[in-house]
Amino acid sequence: MPPSIPFHRQPARLSASLLVALFLSVGATTPAYSADLQSGAPQAQGLSPARLARIRDVIQSEINTDRMPGAVVLVARKGVISYADTIGYQDKAAGKPLQRDAIFRAYSMTKPLVSVVTMMLAEEGKLQLADPVSKYLPAMGKMQVMANPADASGATVAANRAITIQDLLRHTSGLTYPEFTRFDSMRKAYQEAGLFATDIPAKWITLTPAQQVDAFSKAPLQWQPGSTWEYSLSTDMLGRVLEVVTNKPLSVLLNEKLIQPLGMKDTSFVVPASKVARIAEPLLIEPLTGGPMAKVLDLTKPMGNESGGAGLATTADDYLRFCQMLLNGGTLDGKRYLSRTTIALMTSDQLGPKVATPVQPGELLMGVQGYTFGLGFMVRQGAGLASVPGSEGDYAWAGLGGTFFWVDPKEQLIGILMTQTPGAIRQYYRRMIKQLVYQAIE
Repeated sequence: MPPSIPFHRQPARLSASLLVALFLSVGATTPAYSADLQSGAPQAQGLSPARLARIRDVIQSEINTDRMPGAVVLVARKGVISYADTIGYQDKAAGKPLQRDAIFRAYSMTKPLVSVVTMMLAEEGKLQLADPVSKYLPAMGKMQVMANPADASGATVAANRAITIQDLLRHTSGLTYPEFTRFDSMRKAYQEAGLFATDIPAKWITLTPAQQVDAFSKAPLQWQPGSTWEYSLSTDMLGRVLEVVTNKPLSVLLNEKLIQPLGMKDTSFVVPASKVARIAEPLLIEPLTGGPMAKVLDLTKPMGNESGGAGLATTADDYLRFCQMLLNGGTLDGKRYLSRTTIALMTSDQLGPKVATPVQPGELLMGVQGYTFGLGFMVRQGAGLASVPGSEGDYAWAGLGGTFFWVDPKEQLIGILMTQTPGAIRQYYRRMIKQLVYQAIE
């Protein structure tokens, strides 16, 4: 969600005080998670152990100054886990040290998984990217659009074309996030439609699927479909489409197509009672403002709907398996999930010169330029412009709670940062971890 970041911006719940950190040395106790993801010496993959050690030093300083509770960091290169470290606290207020298998609120890192499952269904011929959303959700057939979202009157005009599946994947649907839109007219319209309330965080996730679709159909779009990149509730609507296409709840679909086959054993919309003690918590105090951290999603119980844009909980190792499948060109452990041609499509520029970008994807996620958007990820356009290192074609996304990942095909590199830092400081940490990982490449 916008201004500072997407729906990676639901604030936090428990943690604060105490110092003492739990250390896991690089790769020391890293188990072998699959044939594709064994642990190995960083030197063998062209990474400097001495330079990688800077990651712990920097993160520890953030923990010591009460800016971050703790973090799990994984770096894989050439299919080998070359760096794995667990630093700080799972719950700093309780003095509970962080473990490698800690469960984090993924928030918007749910979106890439839903996008991949969408493309799997497209490969099976069950939908097309050019399909109008109204083919599956008829209520979305006659949408109204703000004539001028800056106009407080809220005057609307008819949409000049239908929203498509491609629009949902690339966030050109005209939807927005009511919590972060810069227009009061849209916030008011979403409130009247039942998607937003000042006293109910993320009200759109409390609605049943049917209620959510009905509310979407009543709220005007902020922009004409296909005209503007606006980070939004598009992937939540996409989840409702997939449920109609498959006649299955989104959780069942994701489990069957992706989560269970990939061996993502701790990834789910609801954390079971047996795993609740592993949930990582944010600090109690927002480090940049000094005020209380707002509440994060409670994933110990079902929400009104299974949010395709923000609902999953996961671990660093689970998400690494998903990323390695993408980096492998659609395969993991000998099983193919997507064609490499589909991954190429997903990680290509899907905006082009005709789609307006009032806020670029990289500006939203990390406060940097140089990124466009594909189908579920932001994609780096070249070596320059961005104020963080990377390669042309690397792709990434992140979560409101502080989680972040990127995949760099040129360097055969995956970076994962799992922490619960839901305040605006998360942009800083995304830039920080990219810089620290790339400086270690020899």
